[in-house]
Amino acid sequence: MDRQRLGRKNILLSVLIVVGIAYSGFLSFEPTLTGKHELDGMIGVVLGLYISSHPAAHLVEMFFYRRASRHQFSSKRSLAVWLCLNVLVLLISGIVIFVGTTRLIGQIE
Repeated sequence: MDRQRLGRKNILLSVLIVVGIAYSGFLSFEPTLTGKHELDGMIGVVLGLYISSHPAAHLVEMFFYRRASRHQFSSKRSLAVWLCLNVLVLLISGIVIFVGTTRLIGQIE
């Protein structure tokens, strides 16, 4: 994977972080997004699963297909930043899934 593809993946992960925070933040200030708590919950769970699919795919590539070799990253610091960004996206997706699940199973106002 060249640096350009890595840069695009970093941008995608950053956008997913913003989307996850925006969804969770909006529902913490507003009672509902669509007018129905069940629909808000379904959107949250699906969005959270989509957000978590990207870092999960990156980890599968790294561990099983060995595509993330040491030649891909210019330094150990860039590898550490890449891994921290993936873990942050997984954390945000867990929060989005939690918010969606709580909307799905019960009304929170």
